[in-house]
Amino acid sequence: MKALIIGATGATGKDLVNILLHDAAYTAVVIFVRRASGITHPKLSEVITDFDNLEQVAASIKGDVWFSCLGTTLKTAGSKEKQWHIDYEIPVQFAEIAKRNGVPHAVLLSAYGAAATSRVFYSKMKGQLEDKIDSLAFNSYIIFRPGLLLRKDTDRAAERIMAGLLKFLNAMGIIRKFKPMPTSTLAEKLAKAPKVFTAGKHVIELQHIFTF
Repeated sequence: MKALIIGATGATGKDLVNILLHDAAYTAVVIFVRRASGITHPKLSEVITDFDNLEQVAASIKGDVWFSCLGTTLKTAGSKEKQWHIDYEIPVQFAEIAKRNGVPHAVLLSAYGAAATSRVFYSKMKGQLEDKIDSLAFNSYIIFRPGLLLRKDTDRAAERIMAGLLKFLNAMGIIRKFKPMPTSTLAEKLAKAPKVFTAGKHVIELQHIFTF
């Protein structure tokens, strides 16, 4: 399979790229990045991309499956409008081009609680993104809704504190379904999904990702 990835430089995206490059089922990996990643591998191709003008790289959006690991925080984006552009508009445009170019399979990294009817901005945005890509009718469409992710060497203090709290509660047998997940584990599941689900829509919720 030839895999296409947006969000390849984020924590989960980096792990996914590494896993795909060492998975014999994937013969080529194309990452769309703003600047060179510094990764070199015989199977890897980089497409330097202006994400505000994806049509410029439309000819490169061809393959067997595309993965979206793209996302940001409101703090990093600076405003809801900018976060909407990164988390919704860019993946939607990429999906539309991929569909137009005949890419049959889609894998979306979404979020726990995503729902277009949610009153929470982030959850509503992720839900609307899920629904919009669903409307494009890919041969297979796989959605992952993880909870708190454990990023390597994270500099987010709140993330470290929450992870520690959840681990403590999990050890006491409380809210185990909210067990923090290493990005490397999530990436392994993302890479596995297109080999398992070859047709239809599949939503893999937080509590099922570990056992998938």
